[in-house]
Amino acid sequence: MAAGLSAAVPLKTFRSFHPSPKPRLVFNPLLRLPQLTHGARKETRLSICFVLEEQKHVEPLTVVNLVEEGSGSEDFGNKQILIPPHVAEKLARKKSERFTYLVAAVMSSFGITSMAIMAVYYRFSWQMEGGEVPLSEMFGTFALSVGAAVGMEFWARWAHRALWHASLWHMHESHHRPREGPFELNDVFAIINAVPAIALLSYGFFNKGLVPGLCFGAGLGITVFGMAYMFVHDGLVHKRFPVGPIANVPYFRKVAAAHQLHHSEKFQGVPYGLFLGPKELEEVGGLEELEKEINRRIKSSKSL
Repeated sequence: MAAGLSAAVPLKTFRSFHPSPKPRLVFNPLLRLPQLTHGARKETRLSICFVLEEQKHVEPLTVVNLVEEGSGSEDFGNKQILIPPHVAEKLARKKSERFTYLVAAVMSSFGITSMAIMAVYYRFSWQMEGGEVPLSEMFGTFALSVGAAVGMEFWARWAHRALWHASLWHMHESHHRPREGPFELNDVFAIINAVPAIALLSYGFFNKGLVPGLCFGAGLGITVFGMAYMFVHDGLVHKRFPVGPIANVPYFRKVAAAHQLHHSEKFQGVPYGLFLGPKELEEVGGLEELEKEINRRIKSSKSL
């Protein structure tokens, strides 16, 4: 809304006045300059134009509680801040998404862990029913459990570089874009990796012998790696759910910072692995950037 107001007053008797809202003086082409014609003095008049500006509607602010993302040993307490309603709505939606993924993560972890413990217990109990302890089979199961867990890191590194960032980029791209909702298309890879683990565990559980024992151990190792990957990658790095004291483990901080550099693409995507990510950065001369990222994440967590 704007209104024009004109007034003509003698220059010598002019007095400024300020109506509400405060007026703004603008240029008017009717402004007359003093002119002298043959020594005759003409009366000088000044034309003033005021524009009344309509006050803009101010969006009310909303008070929200700000809680630190990582609930570690350091307690910074809750803080309250004032934010616009649309920002508060977005934060509420993100909180709901995090809770949904947290429920899924806890349920899957509890279910998988319980089944794995029961499977190991009943399998070894079943093997020792005749009084003979199959030491070679038990040792093979344990060795393949560790070997498969370590081997999955190298498999994930190769698949990440050769498949996910190549022919399967149309699926993995969802992980490199802002996520809408609690899940993303990239989560399908977790299900794909679970299929061979379930198959190996099933075969090893229902059969006796060294080979079934090795298969059972391999399936168990893949399962352990998958759970660790979910907590460190999804929880610690991308904050899809709180991870508690894991956030304060120094090496996991390095892992999280290294994976964050992968998303920044400062070293052509390196590191492609997760748990050995800091080692990959060391090989390409990225330790300095790694330390900067670690310090940035620590300052960011303390500022909340």
